[in-house]
Amino acid sequence: MLELRKRTIEIGPMLLAAALLLTIITASPFAAYAGKNKKAADTATTAKAKVIDYSNIVWPNPPAIPRIRYVNWYSAQPLKDVDSPKTKKEGWMDRLAGTVPQSDGGGKVLFQLGQPYGMAVDSKGKVYVADTKVGAIFIFNTETRDVEMIKNKVEAHFVRIIGMAMDDNDRLFVSDPGLKHVLVFNAQHKAEDVITDGLVEPSMLAIDTQNRLVYVSDISLDQILVYDADSLKLKRKMGTGGKNHELTTPGDFAKPTGIAVDQEGNLYVADTLNNRIEIFDADGTFIRTWGKAGDGPGYFARPKGVAIDSDGHVWVADGMQDRVQVFTPEGQLLISLGGHGLLPGQFQGLVNIASDNKRNRIYTSEIYPGRVQELRYITDSEYDQLRKEREALRAGNAPKKQDEAATATPPKTGESSSAPQPK
Repeated sequence: MLELRKRTIEIGPMLLAAALLLTIITASPFAAYAGKNKKAADTATTAKAKVIDYSNIVWPNPPAIPRIRYVNWYSAQPLKDVDSPKTKKEGWMDRLAGTVPQSDGGGKVLFQLGQPYGMAVDSKGKVYVADTKVGAIFIFNTETRDVEMIKNKVEAHFVRIIGMAMDDNDRLFVSDPGLKHVLVFNAQHKAEDVITDGLVEPSMLAIDTQNRLVYVSDISLDQILVYDADSLKLKRKMGTGGKNHELTTPGDFAKPTGIAVDQEGNLYVADTLNNRIEIFDADGTFIRTWGKAGDGPGYFARPKGVAIDSDGHVWVADGMQDRVQVFTPEGQLLISLGGHGLLPGQFQGLVNIASDNKRNRIYTSEIYPGRVQELRYITDSEYDQLRKEREALRAGNAPKKQDEAATATPPKTGESSSAPQPK
């Protein structure tokens, strides 16, 4: 079981903040293309940045056994993929949006997260990020740090993409409230179907692979719409619509956003304006609700994202307080992290959270600046094993072992910062 700890981590905040801001600056399109001469531009794209060691950032603080370990963060296409600073004078927003795929000199264009919202993880561990501002889907390979994209007006047509979900066949579902529909892509990233029935302003998505259900939260309707995952036909609606976000009764919603499904098929809904989490079974029957407005431990101020880890704990991203809190399914607070800031584990404009339970990873998205952060969740069984090893060490009955389960794989040299580093 996770442990509640409120102590802050002393990691040299000023040094880390400076290094973090430096990597943001060097990863920006302005750094890649600006400069008054060729020498300055070459320096910006070829200089090696110092490696930042994130391995000691954990929650709770030592000497407690860690339950969450910081891994890395992502914000842009690698600068090594940008060839030449020689470009004709296109608008930088055009370059970001993908309407100008290459520079005048044949060099590639740097793509960078602008306003990342929804996230999904495929069977290979690649992280898909829907970016509302750029109007594209970023696909981050967390092992190699390569970036693919599903671009607007190339692979599909987007207006305002928000939510994402991935099924067990790597079909990608993407909500677009600007077009009032959900696009469905196959594993080859080709748009093959669309969901429109009943949707007004679709937001976040969740998929129940066991019961073959697709859940879509609609913030205009104040409802959750449920579709058959195979036929894509509307099965039912959850909640009472047409009340202008005023209902507070259990089972109803006021601008529901983040949704997630646990291993039993129960649905968890971030009821944003009511500052609570609501839980339903696979048939849509209301089970329970917990949470209330406030800024203390366990309270909410606009919960926007929700995710379930491999042990069934409920992770909630709070948009106003820029923090992540972890609860039992019954609503008992276990641990929290975050707060306003740019340091690892802090947030600026936190909007969503997603889990990869095959690899015990948690991902968060925030929009000031646009970045995705990656955390390693230490499972209950791993924690129990580490606790037993520590007790044996205290008793003098066992040699010291490396804390493998609680240690994330260290990043490769030159690749540990939020955006891939220039070479």
